[in-house]
Amino acid sequence: MTSKPSISFAKPGTPKKGSVVVFSADDGGLSDAARANDPAKALDRAFPVADFNGKFGGVVEVLAPEGTTVDRLVAIGTGKTTALDEYAWLKLGGVVAAQLRKATEVAVILDIPGVKVDGAAAAGVAAGILLRSYNFDKYKTKKDNGDGKDDDKKPAKITIHCADPAAAKKAFADAEAVVGGVLLARDLVNEPANILGPVEFAAQAKELEKLGVKVEILTEKEMKKLGMGSLLGVAQGSVRPPRLAIMQWNGGKAKDKPVAFVGKGVVFDSGGVSIKPAAGMEDMKGDMGGAAAVTGLMHALAARKAKVNVVGIIGLVENMVDGNAQRPGDIVTSMSGQTIEVLNTDAEGRLVLADALWYCNQRFEPKFMVNLATLTGAIMVALGQSHAGLFSNNDELAERLTSSGTATQEKLWRMPLGSEYDKLIDSKNADMKNIGGRYGGSITAAQFLQRFVKETPWAHLDIAGTAMGSPSNEINQSWGSGYGVRLLDRLVRDHYEG
Repeated sequence: MTSKPSISFAKPGTPKKGSVVVFSADDGGLSDAARANDPAKALDRAFPVADFNGKFGGVVEVLAPEGTTVDRLVAIGTGKTTALDEYAWLKLGGVVAAQLRKATEVAVILDIPGVKVDGAAAAGVAAGILLRSYNFDKYKTKKDNGDGKDDDKKPAKITIHCADPAAAKKAFADAEAVVGGVLLARDLVNEPANILGPVEFAAQAKELEKLGVKVEILTEKEMKKLGMGSLLGVAQGSVRPPRLAIMQWNGGKAKDKPVAFVGKGVVFDSGGVSIKPAAGMEDMKGDMGGAAAVTGLMHALAARKAKVNVVGIIGLVENMVDGNAQRPGDIVTSMSGQTIEVLNTDAEGRLVLADALWYCNQRFEPKFMVNLATLTGAIMVALGQSHAGLFSNNDELAERLTSSGTATQEKLWRMPLGSEYDKLIDSKNADMKNIGGRYGGSITAAQFLQRFVKETPWAHLDIAGTAMGSPSNEINQSWGSGYGVRLLDRLVRDHYEG
């Protein structure tokens, strides 16, 4: 991946070289600190020519301003200053990163007329720069910078000039930990399936031990002893053995029950015998976006030393077509003892999660469980790609997740559950079947999962439209978005750390 820029913080100053970034509110005005830099005066002429009025994300650039030693001057609009919330600062950082191009030294003058820019805001801008700078190019032997020439650009050194650099540095240490989790999740989703199989993914989870996370890896033999016939049925068509990774971060009091997150980790989904159409099947390398988010979250919580006990569990399998693959009509027995008639082998993620959820609940007795999965195309039909689907048996947990999604703009929309949907997965031949018919596909999938959580507060996040291939924005230009890491970190931070 492209090397990330280095970021430091300093008191307001007057840069003498490199690129200088300043900000203008919606009236097109510059602060005194921005105007203290002689190059900023060039913007007085550039603004009207470019029809710049400070609209959020608007950019004006002046190259090699006359009478100065700086290379470039960039003004970025902030829009209405009353709308500068947590996410806006993050997005502004993304806009800054988009302007870096070949710059190696950048000064960001974070001073805006009428706005008190505190340490958290400065850290948000810095985090946005890192998120936008991510580029998955590790398999490119030549790094093309757009002009057909090999790009050997060194990582940019960025200095953010702000009122309280000490507070900004402290806040950024925390924010950078979360960014690290997001970027890890993006890396995992972007990796091709021939590189990242279940064993390799488990090894990536094992790397979290360097941050103090306790990691256990269950093999196929161990899962057979536990009776995980639902998960193992999905894996049996692949020559690559399945794994279950259990990650524990014990940052809270020893007596406190943990909170738990469970992720679907289908490293590649061919659909099995119910094979998918060829068009777009390459995207199924990202069918482990839920497991990637859980792994990234565990990284974030451990890296920032969160004061909470957390369990992360990911079921890692590959769903392939093979003479040993399970067939439509097969009946498997889950760890819970409940039997499942597999009518469609492409509805496999819920089979993996069924055993992972049951195992998590039985072993850890958590305060709640949240599972994440790129589970259904139906959720994209319902919600598009701007919201993930939220299903829950607990109103308080659902409300907290929704508010965390609003704060981070990793948005959720609550969907219904109910007995009328639940009966759609009853089977004539087993306790349940793994599909419920043509209509309400995301809901019947959630009803299926609910049968494996007992009375424990639980939420299911269907992230099929948001974890991979989602629309690009100011802080993400990657196919794998890392969706869920910031959302769940915020949930833990706001409600469960003590």
